[in-house]
Amino acid sequence: MSNQFDRVWSWGGRRFWVVALLLAACVGVTRAAPDAQSILAASDRIRNPGRPFAVTTNLLEYRNGVQLDTTTLLVYSKEDTRQGQFRSLLRFEAPARDVNKLMLKNGNDLWFFDPSSRASIRISPQQRLLGQAANGDVVTVNLAKDYQARLDAEEDIQDGDRKSRHCYRLLLEAVTPDVTYRRIEFWVDSDNSRPVKAKYYTESGRLLKTAFYRRFQPELGIERPTEVVIIDGLDTRWVTVIRLSDYAWRDFPDAWLQPDYLPRFKPE
Repeated sequence: MSNQFDRVWSWGGRRFWVVALLLAACVGVTRAAPDAQSILAASDRIRNPGRPFAVTTNLLEYRNGVQLDTTTLLVYSKEDTRQGQFRSLLRFEAPARDVNKLMLKNGNDLWFFDPSSRASIRISPQQRLLGQAANGDVVTVNLAKDYQARLDAEEDIQDGDRKSRHCYRLLLEAVTPDVTYRRIEFWVDSDNSRPVKAKYYTESGRLLKTAFYRRFQPELGIERPTEVVIIDGLDTRWVTVIRLSDYAWRDFPDAWLQPDYLPRFKPE
């Protein structure tokens, strides 16, 4: 009887310790932190189609809820496969005073062309185009190519529709000197990689503006944000809205993306 008890206890004891060791191992395993640069790149793919495309961009400026101004652009954009960054040609369609003016982004260089003077001039991506929208805000950009991302936190925030979203908060530091912003806080939905919110800062750390990505709709194969609401960093009553519509796959010649070609460009 004693030997039988010893055999049962011995087997039960070994089984107990195996289970205990497995539980200890499970407790010791921690979830690997997601890669911040990969999170940012996935968000880029939500914002940016992967093939040459065209989109209509409407900018509306508001003060105290009253619309003050508006600008409409037709944007042609394609990715430079060598650099991984986008090249874009923007044609002004409204207001009447600006019709057929052009803006060109090649790499991080921007040019402005006025057909009345037939002159092309270099411009800054930080220069304001309308309200809180800078030149660099209306061209297609892969943030993961121009910024080094660091995962700062996971947290629940309110999106542009005041709905709670569980997000990765990324801190973005510019890796090239000619980008629109030196530092950005960027929130990405942890469930689907959608951009949710961004805060843009000066080099000295002053908040310039806050942006919310809204109105996700099926566009060119996936749901993309079709509205960006930009709020001034000092005066929250000063709001600029960027609306994106009429997405279409649109291949176009590389010649359109050269500064020397701008005087010869003919609207479609």
